[in-house]
Amino acid sequence: MKNRLKRFDYGLIIVIMAISIFGLVMVYSSSYTLSTLQHGHGYFFFMRQLQLFGVGLFIFVIISFISLKTLGKLSPMLILLSVILLGLVLVPGIGLVRNQAQRWLGFGPLVFQPSEIVKVFMIIYFAYIYAKKQPYIDQFKKGVLPPLVILAVVFLLILEQPDLGTATHILLICGLIVVFSGVRFHHIFLLATIAASGITFFAISQPYRMQRLTSFLNTFDDPSGDGYQLINSYVSIATSGLFGNGLGNSVQKLGYLPEAHTDFIMAVIVEELGIIGVLTVIGGYIFILYRGIQISKEVDSMYLKLLALGVTFQITLQAIFNLGAVSGMLPITGIPLPFISYGGTSLIFTLLSAGILVNVSGRRPLPDAQKLS
Repeated sequence: MKNRLKRFDYGLIIVIMAISIFGLVMVYSSSYTLSTLQHGHGYFFFMRQLQLFGVGLFIFVIISFISLKTLGKLSPMLILLSVILLGLVLVPGIGLVRNQAQRWLGFGPLVFQPSEIVKVFMIIYFAYIYAKKQPYIDQFKKGVLPPLVILAVVFLLILEQPDLGTATHILLICGLIVVFSGVRFHHIFLLATIAASGITFFAISQPYRMQRLTSFLNTFDDPSGDGYQLINSYVSIATSGLFGNGLGNSVQKLGYLPEAHTDFIMAVIVEELGIIGVLTVIGGYIFILYRGIQISKEVDSMYLKLLALGVTFQITLQAIFNLGAVSGMLPITGIPLPFISYGGTSLIFTLLSAGILVNVSGRRPLPDAQKLS
């Protein structure tokens, strides 16, 4: 335990905590008006996020110290649980419908989104399985294909909710783990072609998905309809300047910008804190990406390498998806900004993922100088 504490990446921990606390501040700022209108006071969403941050922080600490080897051995059971939860979401009367999507499960006051849990479980499973398959990783049927069947099932279940954004996010994370595991190039090319074709097919096969793609490319064609949210995000960006209008002084959050405290919280950040605020947040994600890659290079076990890379790219790809949507560079997918957007399931399980990365950092070999001291 003492050696583990010495090896923890404390720079990484500080940045994760700083982004999370900053997220609490911005949830309060971006949701105050809506909270007052809906609940009679401005603290409702902030207090819920604060409570869930407390739960996430507790899980973060616990996960930082647990046995990752045991977690890997349990991963097949976690995948079974994932499939069951995703199946229950689609059962009428059990899965909860919000905004024309059936993505949530509720047990009394507890409401959560299983796909956020599945992201983490899939990373653990893929890292563990592909580490075990190293002796025959160059054999497609035996070494590469079996876990991809599970991935296909999970992808299709999430797609039925419908949630192409999260399904694609999980597909990309797992695909990167496969690439980093040492699979042959022609196998990678084959899988990438199949994945790209599949995503394209599902993206254009439903009118509403096609409408999202075209609305993001032609935002101003329907300013009061499909383009409304993104246009108001543009207004936030355009009126921000270098230092913004000051914390709490966003105009767009006053009923103009839908989802101001969730998916589009970055629009409020840029309006209130300017380009400096945005660059600071992006710098935090870049630091997590850099440290995650470095940690993966410093551990000896292939399982730990893949686990570190999977968690790192889970966080950074999610940030890219969200920032791309807010800036109009990517379609709007409903993927939250990690550690910052309002949403309990996302915050808790992103902190869980971060705890796994910190755990891996504690398993790096000590430098020779520290071994001798």
